[in-house]
Amino acid sequence: MTNLKHRMIKANNIQMHIVEQGEGPLVLLCHGFPETWYSWRHQIPVLAEAGFRVVAPDLRGYGGTEQPEEIDQYTLLHLVGDMVGLLDALDVEKAVIVGNDWGATLAWHAALLRPDRFRGVIALCVPMMGQPPVPPSKIFPQKEDELFYTLYFQTPGLPEEEFELDVRFTMLNLLFAASGDAGPRKENDGTPNPFSMVSRSKGLLAPLPAPSLPCWLTEVDLAVYSEAFSATGFRGGLNYYRNLDRNWELLACFSGMKIMIPALYVVGERDVGLSIPGMREIISEMPSLVPMLDQTIILPGCGHWTQQEKPQEVSTAIISFLQSLSRS
Repeated sequence: MTNLKHRMIKANNIQMHIVEQGEGPLVLLCHGFPETWYSWRHQIPVLAEAGFRVVAPDLRGYGGTEQPEEIDQYTLLHLVGDMVGLLDALDVEKAVIVGNDWGATLAWHAALLRPDRFRGVIALCVPMMGQPPVPPSKIFPQKEDELFYTLYFQTPGLPEEEFELDVRFTMLNLLFAASGDAGPRKENDGTPNPFSMVSRSKGLLAPLPAPSLPCWLTEVDLAVYSEAFSATGFRGGLNYYRNLDRNWELLACFSGMKIMIPALYVVGERDVGLSIPGMREIISEMPSLVPMLDQTIILPGCGHWTQQEKPQEVSTAIISFLQSLSRS
């Protein structure tokens, strides 16, 4: 961690904070919600040692990167534009893009829309999904007393108020409840899941199990995240969810396109997303959308925070994929 280089760089007309290390072919590491570049703390030095130039940005709205005020500035077109702008700023023609959670969604779409700039894609947790027939907000379930978390996130200020009341408590709750430490995940079994149904009266955090510090997370790690989100709040990351329907509209013209670059998919056996009905079928059918999918790796006992919970396994999988690209 002492050899990491932090700097600000202008990409796609925003100031972006990046962390970099190493020399060689470029690898971009894109974090999810609620994370920062720090979620890749284990992979950065290992990939650099393996002969790659590693760059982990704070995505727009997070950490040290600029946080535009307007909600509509957080679409997938903006996010892909940020990564292309980052390549331009670094004077690099092509890179392999790696992402977890929202970073995975970004990585898939970077591969879909700009295969001329990305020579490989690795997605953790979130699979590539086709364009639904209706806006996503029409698909997510809601009842009189609860609604799906993505719908809960739609109202500006509502989840922010809950999450920012005690940032350390929020981070510990979310990181524990979505991790493998919280237990196995099964469809429709009522397992507490922060990324599922949310009580309209109690909010997202209160119904979750009492958290404990997982073995893969230290007090120092928790403090880094708490400090970052105490400074920025959660609005930037939540605005990604507030553009789900807008993304559906903007990306309609790309419906049916396939990702035609080499790809790898990694998911934890206990990922909260696997408890969503139909998700396992989406994963099994992914080769129809990603014909060059190398393999799907399922990590035993791992939850949603893949690269943090199973750092060695994830680093090994990434390096193996990168080396296979060099041989081809």
